[in-house]
Amino acid sequence: MAKVRKARPKRRRREIHDYDSHDTSAMIDRRKRLAFADIGLELPRTPPTQVVSIRLPSALLNELRAFASARDVPYQAVIKLFLAESLQRRKRFAA
Repeated sequence: MAKVRKARPKRRRREIHDYDSHDTSAMIDRRKRLAFADIGLELPRTPPTQVVSIRLPSALLNELRAFASARDVPYQAVIKLFLAESLQRRKRFAA
């Protein structure tokens, strides 16, 4: 005879109530604008990467995905690697 398991109720995540119990509005001076530098932060001047959209033939994209999958690497990383290697090679031959 098969055992019947009781369905356990899902555990609720503990909520953080500290934010609700402490009033932080006195710490904010709305007359003075804050900059990142005031709190010791600095944003990079240019983003480290940019989004690019290119169209590739389906067969080429499938080959890239298969190549990446065989090496357990994301296919976008393989594309970036191939582009960087190709650019370096072309720079060497052009010089």
